[in-house]
Amino acid sequence: MGLFGNQFSNVVEWKEFCDDMLFWKWGNEEIKKGSRLVIRPGQDAVFLFNGMVEGIFRDEGNYEIESDIIPFLSTLKGFQFGFNSGLRAEVLFVNTKECLVKWGTKSPVLIPCPGLPGGMPVRAFGTFTCRVWDELVLIEKLAGLRRQFTVDDVKERILSSLGQLLMKWITARGKDMFQLQLNAGEIGAGIREDLDMEMRAVGISIPSFTVTSFNYPDEVQKMAEQAAAQSMIGDVGRFQQVALGQALSQGGSAASHMAGMAAGMAMGQQLASQTSGPSGSAAVPNFCPNCGAKTTGTNYCGSCGYKLV
Repeated sequence: MGLFGNQFSNVVEWKEFCDDMLFWKWGNEEIKKGSRLVIRPGQDAVFLFNGMVEGIFRDEGNYEIESDIIPFLSTLKGFQFGFNSGLRAEVLFVNTKECLVKWGTKSPVLIPCPGLPGGMPVRAFGTFTCRVWDELVLIEKLAGLRRQFTVDDVKERILSSLGQLLMKWITARGKDMFQLQLNAGEIGAGIREDLDMEMRAVGISIPSFTVTSFNYPDEVQKMAEQAAAQSMIGDVGRFQQVALGQALSQGGSAASHMAGMAAGMAMGQQLASQTSGPSGSAAVPNFCPNCGAKTTGTNYCGSCGYKLV
């Protein structure tokens, strides 16, 4: 190589490789003689010359560009490095990993609801995954205009469409507005299918989309809780348990008073059940308390005539 053969050589690599970036373009520096290409796990390297794809390299490793890369480039197979001149090419590094992204609606989505002319305002939250699906489509649609593309960019695109898709899949097949969480799996699957079709147009796929929660306005949530409480009061025993639990959680004398009342009611009911027959009257003892003879179920003792009840 000579004394000064590698003094201008460079290393073509993506040093700050991170999971939240889908591609990064190595600068327009001139690749000098003796330069090397480094491909790390989870990366592909795409060589571009005059905006055209010359070659895609997917195997991780450390390569000499002159001997290991250039012979496999479409129109640059015979390129020769000069002493002062090099190869002016762009190298696009692509993240091949699947990225997990959290999402949430920026503002409530107004879902059509009977009795509400403006619709029910609902917020939703969840996660989705994305990955590069087609590098050539990605380069054609995005890489020519940008130096990098992150999962936040994907998220912005998805959130811009999410309101309409939520409305579409929530209202599909007449789903109960107040039972959305029960249908979250079906809603998420429908949204994923639509988003995947939309994002593949720019070379990105959406392998999964999950809705983890739906949030209603505070007033609606309180009304739902009150309705549940009223339906529960029909079970007196259950109501007493709830009242006792609430009193104990409050603490202080009020809690003691409420707990005492609930315990007294429960004890009274228990004693009544032990001393009453099926019709609610006092039970006849098995033996006469006056003479000790076994009773026959009547109100008077058959041996001594003692009134039993």
